[in-house]
Amino acid sequence: MIHPDAPVTASSAAAEIVDEGAPITIGPSGTRLDEVVVLDYGGQYSQLIARRVRECGVFSELLPHHVGVEEVRRREPKGLILSGGPASVYAEGAPALERELLELGIPVLGICYGMQLVVLDQGGRVEGAEVGEYGRSTLTVTEPGRLLAGLPLEQPCWMSHRDTVFTAPPGFTALASSTVSPVAALEDRDRNIYGIQFHPEVVHTPFGQDILKTFLGEVCGCAMDWSAASIVEEQIARVREQVGPKKVICGLSGGVDSSVAALLVHRAIGDQLTCVFVDHGMMRKDEGAQVVKTFRDHFRVPLVAVDAEERFLAKLQGVSDPETKRKLIGTEFIRVFEEEAEKLAQGGEGAKFLVQGTLYSDVIESGGGTGTSTIKSHHNVGGLPEDIEFALVEPLRALFKDEVRAVGAELGLPERLVWRQPFPGPGLAIRVVGGEATKARLDLLRDADAILQEEIRSAGLYRELWQSFCVLPDVRTVGVQGDERTYGWVVVIRAVTSDDAMTADWARLPYDLLETIAARMIGELREVNRVVLDITSKPPGTIEWE
Repeated sequence: MIHPDAPVTASSAAAEIVDEGAPITIGPSGTRLDEVVVLDYGGQYSQLIARRVRECGVFSELLPHHVGVEEVRRREPKGLILSGGPASVYAEGAPALERELLELGIPVLGICYGMQLVVLDQGGRVEGAEVGEYGRSTLTVTEPGRLLAGLPLEQPCWMSHRDTVFTAPPGFTALASSTVSPVAALEDRDRNIYGIQFHPEVVHTPFGQDILKTFLGEVCGCAMDWSAASIVEEQIARVREQVGPKKVICGLSGGVDSSVAALLVHRAIGDQLTCVFVDHGMMRKDEGAQVVKTFRDHFRVPLVAVDAEERFLAKLQGVSDPETKRKLIGTEFIRVFEEEAEKLAQGGEGAKFLVQGTLYSDVIESGGGTGTSTIKSHHNVGGLPEDIEFALVEPLRALFKDEVRAVGAELGLPERLVWRQPFPGPGLAIRVVGGEATKARLDLLRDADAILQEEIRSAGLYRELWQSFCVLPDVRTVGVQGDERTYGWVVVIRAVTSDDAMTADWARLPYDLLETIAARMIGELREVNRVVLDITSKPPGTIEWE
């Protein structure tokens, strides 16, 4: 949700259509940035396609499939990618292809469902196969053509489809087949239209990135010179243009996102920015002191620290519903910011803008205009009140988490801060599951989490994990400690690996490490008598429990 007075720039990312005439640039020189648009037909890996394109050095944005050919034309992309999707091309209400997209004069690559749409539109044969093709498959190349040139004639690939292409359309050359698919890749070189049935964006397709590089470089002619770090100067220029001489306030949590956003804006406008660190009583152990020391003492960023623990706990009294928690905390954050802005405005002009560390994945998961469903309301996106009094400054809105880390390193943030694991805006409140987030339960969870992090770091695994944390469900169990019956809390260990939080796998922590963690928690925390491990991946679960 953006304040109606907030300027919308090209950095508003794929989930929102930028205003007319807002060119995407790189660097203060204002040179045009090569871009490839990915149209999202609802595929599980659609976001990953955009990310892989960026890894090739080409800027990419994800747009909903129904955005319209005129919007695609307005962006003047160098190429267009049609994503996969869960539907059958013959299903009622299935996303359709606008034929005009194939007539824009730019190269097109259809992936999975995207390929089937192209084949169906151009007169090829697509039918439902007797057996679907899911998971690892073998691709057999019969004619490399342009797209598969230089690659092995037999290679593994990752499939996820039931509809199958049996015959290529007129004018197209069939390039390869797979275990189940007679036509698994094709191209019309004269019209620069290409299609692959498999998913090049996943790691299970080892030559997938090579295929994308061929499409981006040799077919689209993109200059592969984009990087997350390269946008620092561009975003500094945009922030200066957006806020002018006005005052800006930033809610600093100490996490990677808010820290990078704050430092980037401070680099742009200096002491026009005041950071407000709100200790809502739901931070990790000793985190508040670390935030103040890093930004006030090391980076010399103007910082106001607010102790608001009692205020937030009062708001959460009796609340157990996770969405209610998020929205209450989001609203209270804004109220605190407004109060601090009023104090800072005494004797002068108050802050008109609020900095947020909103990321691309936040926007997508919160619905963000892409046609996706809302998985949960993110504090940075969906949890803000309707009557917010600030225009938003969101310099990271177009970036994935790993790209934000690259920007942080470019800005000189310490390694420990750059690689800090993600932490939700509502803090530990949403890790107290199924019950009220009281001070006693938050303190218990804080202590358990501190043990987990200490052991994870000691084992040298911290940077290998996307996130590692504890969950405290509203569950007590019977135990025996010191020959006495106990009735204590259960602590859940959650550790996952991921590239961008869009998908995640549960981390295979060593058994001896898990044993040490559990023994310490039960031995040092009198209220705990059971420790369990969450082995759910995303999907079907989410990383956080609430």
